[in-house]
Amino acid sequence: MTMTAIAGCDVLVVGAGIVGLAHAAAAVDRGLSVVVIDRDARAVGASVRNFGHACVTAQTGELLELAQVARERWLAHSRDAGFFCIESGALAVAQSPAELAVLEEFSAAREPGEVRLLSAAELRAAVDAIAGPAVVGAALLRDDLRVDPREAVGSLAARLAERGVTFLWRTAYLGAANGAVDTSRGVIAAARVIVCVGHDLDYLYPTLADRQEVQRCGLQMALVRPTHPVRLAPAVLTGTSMLRYPAFTATAAAAALRAAIAETDPGLLAIGANVMFTQRPDGTIIAGDSHGYDLTLSPFLAESTWDVLLDRIQRVLAGRRLEVVERWQGVYASSPLHPYLVAEAQPGVTAVAITSGVGMTISFGVAAAVIAAL
Repeated sequence: MTMTAIAGCDVLVVGAGIVGLAHAAAAVDRGLSVVVIDRDARAVGASVRNFGHACVTAQTGELLELAQVARERWLAHSRDAGFFCIESGALAVAQSPAELAVLEEFSAAREPGEVRLLSAAELRAAVDAIAGPAVVGAALLRDDLRVDPREAVGSLAARLAERGVTFLWRTAYLGAANGAVDTSRGVIAAARVIVCVGHDLDYLYPTLADRQEVQRCGLQMALVRPTHPVRLAPAVLTGTSMLRYPAFTATAAAAALRAAIAETDPGLLAIGANVMFTQRPDGTIIAGDSHGYDLTLSPFLAESTWDVLLDRIQRVLAGRRLEVVERWQGVYASSPLHPYLVAEAQPGVTAVAITSGVGMTISFGVAAAVIAAL
């Protein structure tokens, strides 16, 4: 294969998912010349297989700071590129006293206005689709955003190309040394390389991946269509979400909630469930998800896992029937050591990965810090 001649660039980004695009955007915003390479013809990984939910409000500490930076960048890029992005907030729905206790403690710990508690009656008046008989209340998380993941990544890449970023699709990264990047389409000179390949870090830098304890997290997700119209502006979280996001898990009530779910619905914990859903602009709903971890994931998905997820989502939606349109396995990088990593893989090469399920939430914030440090 021959490569279009490129004189060189300030920054070469490996990977055109949301992490790579966030770095490309931060670099071009600073006037740097940027080349992005990706082994596929378009983004098909974690960046398009997720809920499209920037879960800002439920973060704490450094993650909250990164998420707040990322929130502003999402809004700015959506205005510039014209993709769907709404300041919808998120609804954390409580279906038991134990879940409500987490939301009450969480709300009390935040600044006024960040989290608003809703009674069951107030929730049904605001969002009549969330009318399951077990619902006892909810919390509205103010700062969360939603995008359509199937649109946002491609639209952002197209806009960056218009702004002068060079994209080389179907181009593999083969290594770098002394300012020269070897690719499957030839050598490109680059002052700095940023590798953003997510869970595939071990394919390129296995020693680094092992040292950082990076493995793969596999998710079962689906696109569903309600048999009767439903309109949901916010992302919808449930009790299992309260066992995953740090602002929830930091509460004293979270331990009691885990014990309650273990006793009353242990199947949810067995599949690592985060029962949640978001609605795309066309009315379809992205639903999920389960979590399983390994260095190499099994390609075989248990139907019983999806049965549990679908049943619990339909309970929140007061039994409204959902027709499955598509199913898929999501995969993202995971590490027990930290929620994201920035590491020098070799001289001149920085590896960046979001090693938790918050790639859409913090990528722009991480990228801003990485590019500023250059």
